[in-house]
Amino acid sequence: MFFLSIFITFAAEMKLHVFNPEHDIALASNLANFTAPHAGRQLRADLGFLPALWAEEGDVVLVDHVESAEKAFRKVVHRLRQTGCRELSGAIEWIAPSNRGVCSEETDAVLPWGWNLALRATLKRYGVRESLLPSEEQIAQIRQLSHRRTAARLLPLLQMEGTIGEAFECTTADEVESLLARYGQVVMKAPWSSSGRGLRFLSTERTPFQMQAGWFSNLVAQQGSVMVEPYYNKVKDFGMEFYVDDAGIHYLGLSLFHTINGAYVGNILATERAKQEMISRYIPEDLLDRIKQQITSNLSLASYRGLFGVDMMIVNKGNHNSLFSTLNSQLFLHPCVEINLRRTMGHVALAISPTDDDVKRVMRIDFNGINYKLKINKLQ
Repeated sequence: MFFLSIFITFAAEMKLHVFNPEHDIALASNLANFTAPHAGRQLRADLGFLPALWAEEGDVVLVDHVESAEKAFRKVVHRLRQTGCRELSGAIEWIAPSNRGVCSEETDAVLPWGWNLALRATLKRYGVRESLLPSEEQIAQIRQLSHRRTAARLLPLLQMEGTIGEAFECTTADEVESLLARYGQVVMKAPWSSSGRGLRFLSTERTPFQMQAGWFSNLVAQQGSVMVEPYYNKVKDFGMEFYVDDAGIHYLGLSLFHTINGAYVGNILATERAKQEMISRYIPEDLLDRIKQQITSNLSLASYRGLFGVDMMIVNKGNHNSLFSTLNSQLFLHPCVEINLRRTMGHVALAISPTDDDVKRVMRIDFNGINYKLKINKLQ
């Protein structure tokens, strides 16, 4: 069992932070020579300053362009002060790739959004010391743990009164068609994919398996299998954020986020108490506590060290008109939609959340057709 000091997020004295939002796609490709799609490169360029929101004094943030990163960061800091969110402390250094390298002798750790072969190769070209990088074998283990089957294996351990959720790993068309016949509607998911991608919906009435048979076959050839889940009538997305070290798994807080067609849109910025009150409108608080305890006690992540998040959702099995009735027995918690073995936007939200229970804001990512921007506004 190997140990990666680079995954201990809170111990090193001087850290190099990297925002690589294309991580999930790079992990799926499993290539050292990987070129991110344009949207990923644009997101990295526009929001490369994000690690400064959680970096500590003396840390270094790697960005594509120092001046634009500093300017964008100053705007966010100003907005945080205006809206009553958490003050940022400490001074950090910005650095862009150059001939002199991006890593000094004083650097103790490299903390990216997520580790993959492409990032390892890039940082090595930038002059980062081999001792600060995970080996290819270690990244292979991270990739295997990032497979959706990890969430599927955790699900049975989280089943209790008030929960729902099943997931199956399939390698043949017969397996998928059998599940479709059983449930009527299912979702096929790529084992590795980025937010909002790698999903196909099947229905016995409207979209039979034959309509996606080619996609299924190609994905099995590329990634070895496809995950299949019953389709659930989602009421609300949210998640729990954690980090794991040698002492075990530690809970950090709730992440209340919004998606459109599976793609991330924004997070609520609020105290833990305020977020718990919002979720308790749908499910009992003690159910969340029991799920949290099960995750910290029973999830096995081998030798991974660092941040991760577990996405969940509230689902409705009954009438669509009864979504907001807290007494409605048809509301259930799906406790593990997926596990993200990396930093998440939920972790970003926790880094800048207010300390006042009465202050509630929304952090979202806007795209104007050219650039991505981080916006922080009042919760409507």
